[in-house]
Amino acid sequence: MENGIREIVEDVGTRRSDTHTKTSGRKIGITIGGIIVAGALAIGGLSYYQATRFNSHITINGTNVGGLTADHALQKLGSSVLKNEVYVGKEKIYDGKDSIIGFTSTDLSSVKKLLKSQETFWPSSKAVNYSLTPIKVDQHQSEATIKEIENKLLEMNKSLKAPQDAVAHLDQGKIVVSQSVNGDQYDVPNLVKDFEKQKYKSVIHLNPQYIQPANEDSPIVKKQEKLLQDLLDRTVSYTVQGQVYTLKGSDVIKNCSVTNDGQYTFDPSDIKNEISNINATQSTLNKDFQFKTHTGAVITVKGQTYGWAMDVDKETTQIQNAFKKDQNAITAANFYGNGWNKKAIGLNNTTNNGIGDTYAEVSIQEQKIWLYRNGQMILTTNVVTGRQDVGESTHPGVWYILYKESPSILEGSEYGMAHYRVPVSYWAPFTNDGEGFHDASWRRNWSSTAYIHNGSGGCVNTPPSIMQTVYNNLSTNEPVIVY
Repeated sequence: MENGIREIVEDVGTRRSDTHTKTSGRKIGITIGGIIVAGALAIGGLSYYQATRFNSHITINGTNVGGLTADHALQKLGSSVLKNEVYVGKEKIYDGKDSIIGFTSTDLSSVKKLLKSQETFWPSSKAVNYSLTPIKVDQHQSEATIKEIENKLLEMNKSLKAPQDAVAHLDQGKIVVSQSVNGDQYDVPNLVKDFEKQKYKSVIHLNPQYIQPANEDSPIVKKQEKLLQDLLDRTVSYTVQGQVYTLKGSDVIKNCSVTNDGQYTFDPSDIKNEISNINATQSTLNKDFQFKTHTGAVITVKGQTYGWAMDVDKETTQIQNAFKKDQNAITAANFYGNGWNKKAIGLNNTTNNGIGDTYAEVSIQEQKIWLYRNGQMILTTNVVTGRQDVGESTHPGVWYILYKESPSILEGSEYGMAHYRVPVSYWAPFTNDGEGFHDASWRRNWSSTAYIHNGSGGCVNTPPSIMQTVYNNLSTNEPVIVY
């Protein structure tokens, strides 16, 4: 009996225990489900919040829009006042009038794009400043402000130390590079770019940026070094009267600077010295000529109007330009002489010590002339030269025929005649002061000694019977050797 009762009691207890366990399980399930639902709702709410509001440290054009929706952010931006102050470092360089940026409803889509771009799943404390330009911005006013900032910076630079680039140059024939030196002038273009990125902030702080000089290893300096070496390696073949001179850049260019586009500036003194030496060696102007007379005797005759010389300054410039333009061959082109028109005479005469093989020979002592063509004597005749006893002798020297005129009127003065004016059939002057060949129909004394007391005023009086032949065999610019 007792065992039966115990079994009944144990069975009831067992049933009660099973019932309690089932009840507890149902409660736990309900609790977990509630937590999950609550969590989902919280996450959904957070996600919605994050999608519709800016993170806490987000600014647009310097205006804090943290926690605001796109609509509220736009309203705040639209009412924001710009102080229009600009600083470079700690120095205020611009203080404009206060203004409103001018955001309108048309800018809402742009604000929403920024909202989307900064969205994070969890709230973020990262500080980010976005720059936003109103659609209906006053471009003219904006450009005017930028120009004012630029002009202000440029004006400031005038009183600041400019940087010095490292520069390659030629010094006494060697390529050297000077060191760069920093300055404190502002890098205006980069500062303006920085300003444009921030121009809708109320107060703009620009980090100082300075113009950086080119250093010794910069591509600019390396290019300069190459250009200078190219110049030193150049050679100009310089032809003067058929003679070729080889001028090397390394010999005649000792000091030079060069721009990056290959424009050279160099001291021409070494080139000038070289041209002066060539001129001294080769030119004939104002020099003594060695002349072989009709007898075969070699005499020295001073050059007068006949001869040529190089215009050293102009030739120096020509060669300088040849080196700059990399011309490897040029011919001398600038000459002058002592004639009445300063023309260089005898430049093409390279034989007979520069006189050539076609010339007129005048002997005062013998009172005769000889005309030569291509080395052959074609004519000789007696003449009467300038009167010796009164100092009006025909001037010795190497001259040239200035021009020819037929007929002509001769005007001048001579001993015993203050002024004369006589007609002649043929006239070929060879000195700048009026001495020349002409016929003299008035002369009666044609003896070999007439010139001593009865000579001309300096001209070479030629018998009328042969003067036409003499005239026809004389050429303009032909040398006339009087001795």
